[in-house]
Amino acid sequence: MSMNVLLVSSDAELQKLIRGVLTECLGAAWRLVIATQQDLTRKADVYIWDYHSGLRMSDFINPSEHQKHFVLVQRKQLSQFREESLPEVNVVLKPVSAAALKAFLSEACTRWQRQQAEHEDEAGSVQADRDEVLQSLIEANLKLQEYDQDRTNFLARAIHDFRAPLTALTGYCGLLLGEQLGVLTADQREVIQRMQFSAKRLSRLASEMFQLSICHRVVTRPNLRRHDIHECVDQALHEIAPFAEAKRISVSVDLQQPAEPLAFEPSELEQVLVNLLDNACKFTPRSGSIDIKGYPFFWERRKDGITEMPLRADRRTSNGHAPNSFRIDISDSGPGIPPNHIETIFEEYTSYAGGQDRSGGGLGLAICKMIMNRHHGRVWAESSPRGAVFSLVLPSPAAEHLLASDAAPAENKYYTQVS
Repeated sequence: MSMNVLLVSSDAELQKLIRGVLTECLGAAWRLVIATQQDLTRKADVYIWDYHSGLRMSDFINPSEHQKHFVLVQRKQLSQFREESLPEVNVVLKPVSAAALKAFLSEACTRWQRQQAEHEDEAGSVQADRDEVLQSLIEANLKLQEYDQDRTNFLARAIHDFRAPLTALTGYCGLLLGEQLGVLTADQREVIQRMQFSAKRLSRLASEMFQLSICHRVVTRPNLRRHDIHECVDQALHEIAPFAEAKRISVSVDLQQPAEPLAFEPSELEQVLVNLLDNACKFTPRSGSIDIKGYPFFWERRKDGITEMPLRADRRTSNGHAPNSFRIDISDSGPGIPPNHIETIFEEYTSYAGGQDRSGGGLGLAICKMIMNRHHGRVWAESSPRGAVFSLVLPSPAAEHLLASDAAPAENKYYTQVS
């Protein structure tokens, strides 16, 4: 049996986020209905409301089932929401993060699973006691979310100010290396080059932290344009060359020609490649090797189990397996990745114990995931006896167009996603 979740929202990014959280909490045992306010005739196990001015919820919420309802509210609309005399529903502040949403929905999923396993009369008294305890935590959770947003806003401002002097330092190093202030000796040039490399790494790290802190608050779209993937890889290799040379790591590159020109934002894809290569260099032993392979690739993106979509055809109209994306594999001869951490190393702030923690504290790899999602692509990791393999796929312009057009729901209609 699947848990029925009803979402009242037309936000495609929010729909994608909720699907991911439900999959993580329930695996395949969920069914998502995306509806307008006019379609709220169905019963569901969980209701998620994307609150906005004018949304009347009180007519649709049964006070005895208030724990089933989750309302996503902008902080500035919180006072207006409270004036509507709604039951004590669960409130999640927007912009919502996957971690916050998971914390709330996990309890709903656990409650639903428990109800499936127990008889209603046995679960009733236990559930009543738990609801009383949970109710007392709702306001505390809301306060924690407010404090978290204040902390994130402070960090974003601090990191933004931190980037300015680093940019100036990098520029001064370039001025010295250009010998515009005098001729340099070989030793002086080497020292300044190392200074410039370190300053660039710090600047890139600050930029990544800033992007990660605002990604849930500011919806940005990459500036997609046709670009040469070979040039992007070459620039990334140039960035990490000092690190690889210091450890005497051999780097081999085998890039085939894409089936058609790729569309991406060069600076962002370069950042993904630099992060992955930097990770590979960090964990590759001295005199080890890194292999980079790029090739046209067939990426199956058709979602299984889509029903009740009368106004939409499947995004792929044929069963052909012609390449529709370009794949890059970065393999290193370092230690592998523990199987129980492969699925989490791209999440924010994740880490695992030991000196072989590939997550890097959930910063660089989380940025890779964010950028690839913005490009409608994907990045993942695998472990092999030889070492770790990090892969990314970038859709062709035609495939990306289909995905983008398929993301917008039809007005005043609903569709059901079964994972």
